[in-house]
Amino acid sequence: MPELPEIETIKRGLQGLILNTKVVQFEVLNAKSFRGEKASVLGRTFVEIDRKGKALLLRLDDGMTILAHMRMTGRMIYVGAGERFAAGHPDDNFVAEMPSRHTRVWFGFEDGGHLYFNDLRKFGFLALLDEKSLKNDKFLSELGPEPWDINEADFYERLQKHKSAPIKATLLNQKVVAGLGNIYVDEACFLTGIFPGVLTGSLTRAQSDALLKNARKVMQDAIDAGGSTMKDYVRADGTRGNYLDKFARVFRRDGEACLTCGTTILKTRVAGRGTHYCPKCQSEQKMEAK
Repeated sequence: MPELPEIETIKRGLQGLILNTKVVQFEVLNAKSFRGEKASVLGRTFVEIDRKGKALLLRLDDGMTILAHMRMTGRMIYVGAGERFAAGHPDDNFVAEMPSRHTRVWFGFEDGGHLYFNDLRKFGFLALLDEKSLKNDKFLSELGPEPWDINEADFYERLQKHKSAPIKATLLNQKVVAGLGNIYVDEACFLTGIFPGVLTGSLTRAQSDALLKNARKVMQDAIDAGGSTMKDYVRADGTRGNYLDKFARVFRRDGEACLTCGTTILKTRVAGRGTHYCPKCQSEQKMEAK
């Protein structure tokens, strides 16, 4: 699943491509991939693109919003006059003729450009919502604040409501804090010097403050780098993000030497997720919480 920095990268790319041009074609090729009245999209113009947590908000000129959930394999592919970009899981669709067999929804714009929502597993979807429905959307309404929108005291208080859970599980809980995913939780825990499986209630206030600071840092670094590289995401202009190359200290580095102390990075499972850590920089005495 894309994390906040990847969605932010997609948002920024789309802002330079699809705003202020009328939708003159709109096709839904898979019924489950679009929720709403198809006819309500035709003739409309995207006037703003926002993001909340890991969701994209494509705002139309009539006050309606298309809420886009990328889920596991969602991608956006734009084809315009002399330009093309793909954001999401890279595959042959990035260079194939569009629409492809994985295209679920597509938009045709007055300027001749086309935006395709492709989704291999069909878990993602677009939903057309009015202001009230958007406000009451269960996923959005339950999101906690993003790391930049919460102060240290509030963050610590939120953690204390999940004392018996591993800190990784607590940070992955989008109701506690929005946008953090597997990569950035591992990285923030490493910078803070805590094992991701330590019980949330055992963190001191100083550790909590440092954890919030480091969560902000790793996510901002990722946004600046255009998102994670891995094999799964590229920038909206088609180039790969390079967070893992430039900034990752533990994630997917198991078997390699810690960049801080030289100890071999290990991989385990915490909260059902593959978890990377340094046994020296992040004490293994907390392994009972995994």
